[in-house]
Amino acid sequence: MKALYYDNGLKYMEDYPKPSPGPGESLVQIIISAICNTDKEILKGYRPDFKGILGHEFVGKVVETDKASLLGKRVVGEINENCGHCLYCKTGRPSHCENRRVIGISGKDGTFSDFITIKNEFLHIVPEEVSSEVAIFTEPLAAALEILEQVHIKPSTKVAIIGDGRLAYMIGEVVALTGADLTIIGKHDEKLKLFKAFAKVTSNNEDTYEIVIDASGSPSGLLTAQKIVRKKGTIVIKTTYAGKIEIDMSDFVVNEVTIKGSRCGPFEPALQLLKLGLIHFPPIDLYELKDYEKAFQSKGFKVGFRF
Repeated sequence: MKALYYDNGLKYMEDYPKPSPGPGESLVQIIISAICNTDKEILKGYRPDFKGILGHEFVGKVVETDKASLLGKRVVGEINENCGHCLYCKTGRPSHCENRRVIGISGKDGTFSDFITIKNEFLHIVPEEVSSEVAIFTEPLAAALEILEQVHIKPSTKVAIIGDGRLAYMIGEVVALTGADLTIIGKHDEKLKLFKAFAKVTSNNEDTYEIVIDASGSPSGLLTAQKIVRKKGTIVIKTTYAGKIEIDMSDFVVNEVTIKGSRCGPFEPALQLLKLGLIHFPPIDLYELKDYEKAFQSKGFKVGFRF
């Protein structure tokens, strides 16, 4: 099968072995798979131990399964495969499973390929009303929704999002649904224009906020958040990147600032928002897998591969 293999660099292959599903698994034929910023960070060294097929955002069709209700269905899938037996699985934190495999990131081949196997319990059927080109946003939208699972954002809350890229846009649309006083802090005027439909925008911030969400994709994001969060406020870090920063932690102690890391989120609410048309994204730009270099260099809002 066709696949985009990573081993200290990307390689396009047409003879990669097709996987076979085991008990409780489905074989999914990929329809669309999208490039995430995490994929780009892996190319920069974010996960130096990973070798295999990249990619974790996908829409596919179940072509082989031992669960009849899934056969032939279009699906999206969660990226964390947990063991179900460790401390974290037993205490309601399966996405932090000690033995977890993460599709296209750690220990399991990803979705830049014709087929993937995935446990049935991690698959979600895409509503007929939602096109594949829209459903491809389910995984990052779910990650954005995780913020609302972690932090109570009231309509009266003053919130800032640092960043003007894809992740910031998805988080912004989700936070805007709460009615909060929302400001986007970015560096690119052409990108900030997209946010004006649901938020204030600025490239020269001089204000402070109760909740600051770092979706910058840069080590400087946390430093900016530290400067603009209010005393006893909350910083949500949504960014992953290859690199380290130096920061004065005593500032957070003195000002009693809460810092929350935020990662994967709930799929069913994300699919529901897409089905109801409450969330809207610019269209995805799609490439053939063999044109991966052009895809990774694209400046499109969302870029991926059509199979």
